[in-house]
Amino acid sequence: MNLTDLQPLLTEFTADRLALLLRHEAGARAVGHYDFNNTYQYVISREETHLQWLQSALAELGAALPPPAAAMAVPEVEKPKKQAEAAAFRPLLDDDARRLGAFVARWRPRVTEMTHARHRIMLDVVLGESLEHQRLFEQGAAGMEDVLGRRTGGVARQGAVLPARWME
Repeated sequence: MNLTDLQPLLTEFTADRLALLLRHEAGARAVGHYDFNNTYQYVISREETHLQWLQSALAELGAALPPPAAAMAVPEVEKPKKQAEAAAFRPLLDDDARRLGAFVARWRPRVTEMTHARHRIMLDVVLGESLEHQRLFEQGAAGMEDVLGRRTGGVARQGAVLPARWME
C-alpha cells in the first residue's frame, strides 16, 4: 500500500470512527442509568484515544482530521427517572452494539489487506477495542448492570445521571 492509497483509507476510517464517537456522546446524554452511563464514559474515553492516534497518523501524511461520516440518530428512550430502570435503555444499547458490529464488519477486510504494518496494527487495535465495546453494550442491553465491575459492599445504586454536566 503506497502513501496515496493510505491517506484516503485513514481519512475514511477516521470519519467513521468520529461519527461513532459523536453517537456515543449523544447516547451518554440520553442514558441516566449510572452503570450504563459509566460504560458510555469508558467507551468514549477509549474512542477519544483512537481519534488521537488517527489524527497523528493523518498529520504524518499531511491530512487534517475529517468531518464525521453521516450523523447517527439516537433511539428514543424513556425520560430518566429518579431510579433509572435498566430495561428502559435497551433500545439504545442494542443500537450501539449493532453499529459497532457493523463498523468492524465493514473495516476488518479492508484493514486486513493493508500492507503498511504500523497503521494496520493501529487499526487492528481500534477494531479489537470496538468489538470489546460492542460486547459491553450487548451485556448492558441484556440487563447486566455491572459490566465494568461490581459495586463494593453490595450497595444499591440510587438516583440517575443528569443529561447535562452543569446545571445553573
